[in-house]
Amino acid sequence: MLKKLSENKGRWLVVAVLIFLLVCIRAFEAALFYDPFLDFFKGEFQAAVLPEYHTGALFGGLFLRYFLNTVLSLLIIYFIFKDVSLVKLAALLYVFFLVVLLTAFFAVLLSSDKPDYMLLFYIRRFLIQPLFLVLFIPAFYYQQKNS
Repeated sequence: MLKKLSENKGRWLVVAVLIFLLVCIRAFEAALFYDPFLDFFKGEFQAAVLPEYHTGALFGGLFLRYFLNTVLSLLIIYFIFKDVSLVKLAALLYVFFLVVLLTAFFAVLLSSDKPDYMLLFYIRRFLIQPLFLVLFIPAFYYQQKNS
């Protein structure tokens, strides 16, 4: 195992840099993306009133963040597995989940004056954080080991 790791130092260095870039997206989220819900969900939001937001700008910010996380995640998957078919599968899944999650997010958000905040919180979490990467890596590893 250690021999295998030492043979692929460059590959793992690239993965480390890509993970660092994901961390940078998270660290500079307030400066990079329009998201009035950042502060809203940091506090006690269950009894709070939704902040003012611009639907188009919010959509753009969520889409841009999801897109950047997706590109970095796909690169990480490629450098870990070196399998283009896995990257294609992951890309299709990312597009599918983008459509489903953005539709669900705005359906919940625009459905009433006081939407279900917890549902909104968790849908938004999947849009803004690279959680699918955490799910895909073990799944692809398991698939590769058992095929």
